[in-house]
Formats: sequence, C-alpha cells, structure tokens
Amino acid sequence: MGFFTTIINKSLAVAQGVGEMLALLCETIYFFKEAPRNLASIFRQMSIVGIGTLPIAMLVALFVGMVLSVQTGSELARYGTQEAIGAIVGISMVKELGPVMTSLLVAGRIGSAMAAEVGAMQVYEEIDALKTLEINPVRYLAMPRLIACLFAVPALTAFAMVVGILGGGVVAAINPQIDVPFSVYYDNMIRAMGYMEIFKGLLKAMVFGGIIAHVGCYIGFKTTGGARGIGESTTRSVVLSFLLIMVANYLLTRLMM
Repeated sequence: MGFFTTIINKSLAVAQGVGEMLALLCETIYFFKEAPRNLASIFRQMSIVGIGTLPIAMLVALFVGMVLSVQTGSELARYGTQEAIGAIVGISMVKELGPVMTSLLVAGRIGSAMAAEVGAMQVYEEIDALKTLEINPVRYLAMPRLIACLFAVPALTAFAMVVGILGGGVVAAINPQIDVPFSVYYDNMIRAMGYMEIFKGLLKAMVFGGIIAHVGCYIGFKTTGGARGIGESTTRSVVLSFLLIMVANYLLTRLMM
C-alpha cells in the first residue's frame, strides 16, 4: 500500500505542477496587452538574453558545423557523394542543431539566472513587497522575460545557423578528404533548403524560448528555503527546461513533417 500511495502522491504532485504552470502561462499571456507600457523592461531582458549569449552561441555553432562537416563529409567521400555535404549541413543546422543547441545554451545560461533572480525575490519577500505596492508580479517579472525570450532566442538561432553553415563550408573546402569548393557547397545547400525549413527552425526556437522563460519564472515563484532553495531552484529550472525542450522538439518535428 505504501508503494501505491507514493505513486499516487507523486502523480498528484505532477498534475498540480502542470496545472500551476498552465495557469501562470495563461496569466502571463493575458498581460501581453501591457507590453507597450513595459518596453524598457522587455528590451533590457532581450539584451541580457541576446547579447550576453551571442558570443558563446556563435562559437559553439561554428565548431558544431565544422564537426558535422568533417564527420559527414568523410563518410560521403567514401562513396563519392561528398558534394551533398552542403545540403546535409544546411538542413541539419537549420531544422535541428541550430534551434536545439542554441536553446540549451540559453536555458543553461539565462533560464537558470531567471530562476535564481525571481527565486531570490521570492525568498527575500520582494515579491510580497510588489504585491503590497499593488504591482502584479506576473506582469512585472514574467511577462517581460517571456516576450524577450520569444524574440531573442530565434534571433540567436538565426546567427547560430549562419555561423554553423559557414563553418561547415570552410571545413569542406580546406579538408583534402572532402575537397568541396564553397561555391558547390553553397549551391547544393540552397537547392536543398527552402524558406519553409528556415521558418520551421525559427518557430522551434521561439517555442523553446517561451519554455525557457516560463520555466525559469515558474520555478522562481515556487522557490522556498533561503539560499539553498535558490540553488536547488536553479538546478531544477535547467533540468526541466532541457526535458521540455527535448519533448517539444520531438512533437514539433512530428507535426512539421
């Protein structure tokens, strides 16, 4: 009986958490109407998300594109089809690697910071002070962060796509095992990749950005237990964001096929 009781309690806790997250999401979306009055806060969050993450995102994308080109091009060269490397790297970066890789970087760097910042405000009763001043915490904290991530993460992803594709093209041109000129690499990539592939990749990035901001704010609002609770919330935010990004990536890929 104890085992089944534990299972039931865990299931109820998960269901309660899902319900609370959906309620917070609906409330945050409701306050989107207040966005024009909070542009300064939104742009500040976009700067934190975008400019702060851009260098590391571009560096990681560069090496991911280079590694993808080396590994795939070497295998294709064995069958004399290395000219297809441009199409493979381009589609991979645009539809999968670009959105997922960038979103995981943002979740680890920005999502954890959001959870820590909001969690600290919750622990040290700053959120209660906002309520005392008749300032809605969701409008003041969650809404600007969600809107910022909805726009900043796709922008970061676009940069990552371009850098990753360029890195793959450079490796394909200078690697003697592959030896595909950049012009051939580029032409094959353009023929294989249309605007819809780019749109799908950016749409994925927008959904992932919303997940990161929403999870960070939700975990922050639920933080208790002082400094230790803030650290635990940071970890939970990253783990939950990673999990939901992977689940959402599968579902979106399935729907977009």
